[in-house]
Amino acid sequence: MLNLPADHLLCGRYRLPIAGANFHPLVMGILNFTPDSFSDGGQFASLDLAITHAEQMIADGVDIIDIGGESTRPGAAAVSVEEELRRIMPLVYALRDCGKPLSVDTRRPEVMREVIQAGVDMINDVEGFRAEGTLRLLSESDCALCIMHMQGQPQTMQHTPHYDDVVAEVGEFLRERAAAAMQEGIDRRRLCIDPGFGFGKNLSHNLTLLRSLSDMQSAVGLPVLAGLSRKSMIGTLTGRAAEQRLAGSIGAALAAVMQGARIVRVHDVAETVDAIKVWQAAMNPEQPAPQN
Repeated sequence: MLNLPADHLLCGRYRLPIAGANFHPLVMGILNFTPDSFSDGGQFASLDLAITHAEQMIADGVDIIDIGGESTRPGAAAVSVEEELRRIMPLVYALRDCGKPLSVDTRRPEVMREVIQAGVDMINDVEGFRAEGTLRLLSESDCALCIMHMQGQPQTMQHTPHYDDVVAEVGEFLRERAAAAMQEGIDRRRLCIDPGFGFGKNLSHNLTLLRSLSDMQSAVGLPVLAGLSRKSMIGTLTGRAAEQRLAGSIGAALAAVMQGARIVRVHDVAETVDAIKVWQAAMNPEQPAPQN
């Protein structure tokens, strides 16, 4: 798999450009429908507020909407399958015809089955689709898969993360999970990878991975999705609380894009979209600047 990603990510009902003349880094907007997510827990905990927030993200230029019904922040307690479905299914049904690909952030096959039947276009699994039967289930769908690396479990992953070589170990895990997906008959054009910033990594691990995204993407041969928005590494670097990490999050998103990330997962869609437009216009003088 030592080749560059294909031109498009096959994402359910959508074909998302991830390379070529008309490509721009894609912005995935986070829509947490949880009471305890680290940054925006409870902020959109009513269906009306969550739908309004999704509509604002669409107006702001979002490319993918990622719905989450279980917090996976460090120390987070697990919720039942029934509770996760209770939280996310009304949102999936309300937004599935919004004109943008819908992703669901879940690690449970039972939830994946329900949301796929409801028309979701991507599954984003922090455990890298390791649950029994998950890849077989997904092989019968056409949704995209975001394969993420996590060392340990959310309850304990930040206690004492350790790697001998974080880039090599994370890259090998992502290669193995991608190979397992393809062995189940899943088209590689449906796959993207996420090194899992903050999921069993300390600041040094996170920065090393960020500097190595381009090499990892080339080595694995799949597009990288980078999720750095408002994370603790930004708080450590800036001294800011989660709700004050906008500038740091934009800086991290641009650093990821400069390292070749095809997708960035963010809380602040409008500001990230604008930053990427300016960056891309400055870095690609032959590409016409967008006209407002």
